Amino acid sequence: MSRIGKKPITLPVGVTLTCNDGDVVVKGPKGTLSRHVDKCIGVEIDGTIVTLTILDEHADDVQAKHGLYRALLANMVKGVSEGFTRNLIINGVGYKAAVTGDKLVLNIGYSHPIEVVAPQGISFSCPSQTEVIVSGIDKELVGQTAANIKAKRPVEPYHAYGVRYKEETVTLKEGKKAGK
Repeated sequence: MSRIGKKPITLPVGVTLTCNDGDVVVKGPKGTLSRHVDKCIGVEIDGTIVTLTILDEHADDVQAKHGLYRALLANMVKGVSEGFTRNLIINGVGYKAAVTGDKLVLNIGYSHPIEVVAPQGISFSCPSQTEVIVSGIDKELVGQTAANIKAKRPVEPYHAYGVRYKEETVTLKEGKKAGK
């Protein structure tokens, strides 16, 4: 049995979880998320405690699915109650970002501005010209959107110009040395 899968999920106040034939729906103050759970995993709801059980011991990779679905459901519960954010830092001479409507406009060293349209359920904000905050209730979508923005201009290792996560550390390479 998976150690992660055995942990119960506690529902915060205002969050409801319903399961019908493997389709799990989580509703909360920030929105609604749904996901299908494999038939070898059972979802038991007891008041504000949700536990996942293994229904078919002999199915392939059931141990991994037990922990996986527990983590996915816990992320859904956290998303509809608190939400998720990813912070990006833009570093470079003349590099900047701005939000216009639901688009993020990046000036990151190309001859033209890069426009990133926010997917459904994602919002962008720019507290400063060099910082971008991606927020939403779906952890997977927030992370993928932030990774797509980061991929527009990867960090180069000599001056650290580019787009990176706020908590990411960049190891700089040493430049050329003058000969004798």
